[in-house]
Amino acid sequence: MMWLFLILAALAVLAGLVILASYICYRLVFTVDREKIDPRKPDTNPQYFPYRDKLLDQIDKTDAIPYEAVQIRSSEGLELHGRYYETAPGAPVQILFHGYRGSPLRDFCVGLPLALEYGCNALLIDERAHGKSEGKCLTFGVKERLDCLDWIRYVRERFGEDTPVVLSGVSMGAAIVMMAAGLELPANVRGIIADCGYNSPKDILIQVMTDVGYPKWPTYPLIRLGGRLFGGFDVEAASAETAMARCTVPVLFIHGDDDRFVPCWMSKKDFDACAAPKTLVIVPSAPHAISFVVAPDTYRAAVRKFLQDIGVMEKQPIG
Repeated sequence: MMWLFLILAALAVLAGLVILASYICYRLVFTVDREKIDPRKPDTNPQYFPYRDKLLDQIDKTDAIPYEAVQIRSSEGLELHGRYYETAPGAPVQILFHGYRGSPLRDFCVGLPLALEYGCNALLIDERAHGKSEGKCLTFGVKERLDCLDWIRYVRERFGEDTPVVLSGVSMGAAIVMMAAGLELPANVRGIIADCGYNSPKDILIQVMTDVGYPKWPTYPLIRLGGRLFGGFDVEAASAETAMARCTVPVLFIHGDDDRFVPCWMSKKDFDACAAPKTLVIVPSAPHAISFVVAPDTYRAAVRKFLQDIGVMEKQPIG
């Protein structure tokens, strides 16, 4: 009997170590320290150094645009917050989703003014667990895609069911809006702008952890287990690539070919899987999430043509 007791004790210790390791992975990967998210904090990535002054200047200009603070109660019961910007009553609405542990002000310091310039009203979202929004953790789009539907519902209830909506996202935000397209989108959603999004939570997690030197096994299984045990979600429950195969609205994909965080091939996989009308714009030499700074004319022209093609902006000569 002693040997049985020792085996059971060893298994209990092993299980405890696995649970502890998965909790550490959960904390490291899925939780957000809101106090550390500062759109003006200098980025340590050398790729961004040449563009730092431009970004800071644009962030300050964008932060000065008047807005209305808004909030909703999600279908999961979370209080979610955002900023509403209006150019004209009844105009199409762009709903803008930021990146992983990101700042909506930083990620859309150009995208927001561009939406307003092109005649759209805009909702700049604090995703769950970010900014003022409730939530204990982020989920790489698995649950945020449902929050996206809640924000669309808010637009329909406040501005009318026929108000055209464009879903826009950067990085994780792009994955969120693409994943939402795998659900049943209301008829007033006209299109999606996906800037440097990944194809699946699993692939981006494996990509990033191998980039920093962690082995795929047992790291990824522990991360996945941590999400399930402590976050209440499975990172493999949804993917942008799978959602794109069910997508019914046009999609504009944008990605920098020097993206060393979310590789460009991920957008190419999403593009290849997309069943709806689609456009892929690859920006040469652009790092992650700043194609709009590296190639502003290319970026502006691509967004303008897309908005014109989906009927939310009057067609004008592109110059």
